[in-house]
This record gives sequence, C-alpha cells and structure tokens, in this order.
Amino acid sequence: MNGGLPWRHLLLAIAVVAVWGTNFVVIRIGLDHLPPLFFAALRFSFAFLPLALVLPRPRVPWRRLADYGLLIGVGQFGLLFYAMNGRITPGLASLVVQSQVFFTILLSMRSTGERVGRVQWLALALATAGIAVIMAHADAHTTPLGLLLVLLAAASWAGGNQVTRTAGPVNMLAFVVWASLFSAPPLFVAALLVEGWPAIASGLARADAVTWGAVLWQSTANLMFGYAAWGWLLARYPAATITPLALLVPIFGMGASTLWLGEPMQAWKLAAAGLVLAGLAINLLWPVLARRLPRGDVPAG
Repeated sequence: MNGGLPWRHLLLAIAVVAVWGTNFVVIRIGLDHLPPLFFAALRFSFAFLPLALVLPRPRVPWRRLADYGLLIGVGQFGLLFYAMNGRITPGLASLVVQSQVFFTILLSMRSTGERVGRVQWLALALATAGIAVIMAHADAHTTPLGLLLVLLAAASWAGGNQVTRTAGPVNMLAFVVWASLFSAPPLFVAALLVEGWPAIASGLARADAVTWGAVLWQSTANLMFGYAAWGWLLARYPAATITPLALLVPIFGMGASTLWLGEPMQAWKLAAAGLVLAGLAINLLWPVLARRLPRGDVPAG
C-alpha cells in the first residue's frame, strides 16, 4: 500500500475536510431559524432515512449503536448546536471541538493502562494553552458556557470514538446511519422539554429554502459524502497519511466563518489557533516522525 497520495485522492481528502470545516458556518445559518436541539434532531432524522433503507445494519450489538448514537447525537452535536446558538462563534467552535483528539487519547490510555508520554504531554499543554487564551478573551460572542459546552461535545465525540474501536471493523457509514436511530428520538424529546413546542413551531414556520438546505447539508455532504469518502481513503492508505489532513478542518472553519459571516480574526484568536493546532500536529505527526528517526534519537515516552 503506497504511503503517498495521488493528487486526485489528495484533492478528495481536502474536499472532505473542507466540507467538515465549512459545515460550522452551515450550522450557524440553520440556527438563524431553527432551535438548536430540534435542528440536531432533524439532522439525525435525515441521516437515518432514507439511507437505512439501502444500508444493512452493521453486525454489532444494538448496545454499541445506542451508545454511539447517544454520545455523538446528544453529546456531541446536541451540545455543539446548543453552544453555537449565540454562545460561541463558528470559527472558534471548529477549533475547540478538535480537542476530542486529547480526550480520545486519555480515554484510550485509561482503558489500556498505557501511560501518557512526554511528547503527548507537550501536545496537550500547547492545546490547553490555546483554550486558556480563548477563555481569557471570553465576551458576548464567545462565553465561558459556550466554551464549556464545546469541550463537553469534544469529550462526547471522544467517547463515541471509543465505542467504534470496540465495535471492530465495520462499515462506518452504515454504523453512523443506524446509530442515528438512537440520536434523533432523545434530541426531539430534549427539544420539546428545553425549547418547547412554540419555539419549534415558530422555527418551522420561519424556515426557508436556505434553512432546509442547511439541514440536508448535514446529512448529505457532511455525513454521506464525508464519511463515505474518508472511509474509502482510510481503506486504501495508512491512517498516518490521511489523519493529519484533519488539521485543516479548523482552518477551513475559521476561514469560512470570516469570509461568509464576518467573524473577526483578532491576534488572540490566531494565537489560540496556533497553539491548539501545534498541539494537534505534534500529537498526530510525532508517531510518524518517531518511526523514521534512529532509535537513539527518539525521546523516551
């Protein structure tokens, strides 16, 4: 299996991360009319149907699907949509939610008993410093509550990653589609309890073609194209070749938010992004570099 990417496949990978990054702007547009929890419920409803009619249920226990559906549907996207409803800007949300990488590492090491190495501690320290910079500049557009909710969303995403690891080799697109069966109902219930039927009815009445386009984008481009193409690439190339390209997600997210929504990119935001992305890059790229260095040149841990 060739470790390099032909230019066509590289463009495909960049297209996926561009869709995932710009999706934060699409979420913000949908939230102009729809209540956040109801919006998230619609996202997973359209993700389940009609794909469940053509994709067979993966051969995993229902409990795995339920755990993933709750963690990703309610935990990740429910909290993320709720936070982005006036509590954090799309650009910063696209950056902060990438902290799921470190939550995933911590959960994995807790389950395996493996110790965190010095390089990983450095990566975590850099990312934490970036989050601290954001917290220090909290304002009406990026509130402490919004930042906390996105961090909880990232932790939920990490929990979902652990579920997929224990599920074994499965068709990831089918897994996500069938897990949506356990995402949509609790999100609808939460929307009724938290947001109330009047807000939902008002949102539906005000929803226009752009709003419904944002909903469909969540299940078509973001899920169908994104997961299918990413899974196709991971099946053909080493994870070390594909995974680092995910570093482009917050770059697309912050860039799109600036271009389309006019989100200002102050120096402190760029500094925070630099710290978080440096931490992510060290964590993703160090294992690749360590394998190429002579054994005596690799730091312990």
